[in-house]
Amino acid sequence: MTNTDASLDEAYLRLHHTGPEFGGDQKGDHGLANHGPMAAEVLVRRGHGEQVSSWLDRYVARLIEMPTPREPITERNMRDALGGGRARLGDWTEYFTRQMAERPWREVLAEWWPVLLPGITAGATHGAIRVGHAVRSLTGGAGELARFELAHGLAFWAARNRPIPGATVPSGLLSPGQALAAVPHLTDQSGLIAHRLARLADLPGWPAAQAALRAPAEADDVPVLLEELVQAATVRYLHRAHGSPILLVHTATAPNAVKHTLPVLPKEMWAPSLAAVWSATAAIVSAYEPGHTVPRTELPEAPRADDPVADLLERAVANGDEHVIKFTDTAVEVYQASGDPDALAAAVRARDLIAPEAS
Repeated sequence: MTNTDASLDEAYLRLHHTGPEFGGDQKGDHGLANHGPMAAEVLVRRGHGEQVSSWLDRYVARLIEMPTPREPITERNMRDALGGGRARLGDWTEYFTRQMAERPWREVLAEWWPVLLPGITAGATHGAIRVGHAVRSLTGGAGELARFELAHGLAFWAARNRPIPGATVPSGLLSPGQALAAVPHLTDQSGLIAHRLARLADLPGWPAAQAALRAPAEADDVPVLLEELVQAATVRYLHRAHGSPILLVHTATAPNAVKHTLPVLPKEMWAPSLAAVWSATAAIVSAYEPGHTVPRTELPEAPRADDPVADLLERAVANGDEHVIKFTDTAVEVYQASGDPDALAAAVRARDLIAPEAS
C-alpha cells in the first residue's frame, strides 16, 4: 500500500462513522453536506495526501454520527424509502454497504444510477458528486474502503432523492454556454434550496430553457457536451459567484462528477445522465445566480506563478475550505483541457469569496 492509498483509507475509516450531512432543522432537514470524503479524494489525487490527516482533524469536529438503521431496505419498501430523508440514511447506508460487499461495485452502480438520476438534486447535488468522487477513487485503483465510500454516496443520494420540478430533456440547438445564459432567474431567490427549487414549477420559460440545450446525436456526444458545460459553468462562476459563492460552485462540480462517472456506466445511460445534471445545473443557476455581473476589471486574474496550477492547488489547500478545494480541482481540469486562464481566475474568485470553514 502506498502512502497515497493509506491517506485515503484513513480518511474513509474516519469518515464512515459520520453521517453524510449535519445541522438542519428539528426534523433533520435542510442540513449541510459532509464534504470530507470528496475533499480527501481531491487532496490525495492532487498530491497533497500528507495533509489529509490534519485537514480531517479540523473538519470532523463539525460532523455528526451516522444515523442508526431503523428498518431494513427491501424490495418491498425501497420505493417508499427513496427520498425518505435523514430517518432513512442509516437504512440506505446499511443496504448499499451490504450490496457492495456481495456484488461488483460497477454492477450495483449500473443498477441504481438510473433509479436515482431523476432525483439528482439530492443534497444540493452532493449525492451525485460524492458518487463521482468515489468512482474516481475506484477507477484509480482504490480497494474495499472505496467501495464502501461509493455505498455511502449512493445511500445519501437515495435518502435525499429529490426530483427537479418541470425537468425537461434537451432537444434544442444551443451550446452549453448559450443555454446557461438563457436560463431564467427566479424572481424570488430567498430561502433554502428546497424552497427555491420548488418555485421552478411556476417559472415562465423554465421547461423551454432546459429543452434549448443541444441534444446529443449519439452517446459519444455526451462527454463532449458535459465538458463544454463544466467549462462554461466554471468561467461563468468568475463573473457571477457573488450571488452565492458556495451554491454556484456546484454548477461546475456536479456535471464534472457525472462526466467522470460516464466511463463506468452503460452507454444507454449517458444521454439521460446529461439531461438530469443539465437540469440540476440550470436549476441552481435559476435559484442562485444574480442578474448582474461584476466588471472584469474588478475580478481576479489567473496566478502568474511559473506553475499556476500547482500554485492554485497549494493555495486552495491552504485556504482549507472544502468547496474551494473541490472547485479548484474542477477549474484546473478545465484549464488543462481548454487553456482558458479565466478557469483559473474563477478558482481564485472562489478562494477570495469563501472563507475557511464556511458552510
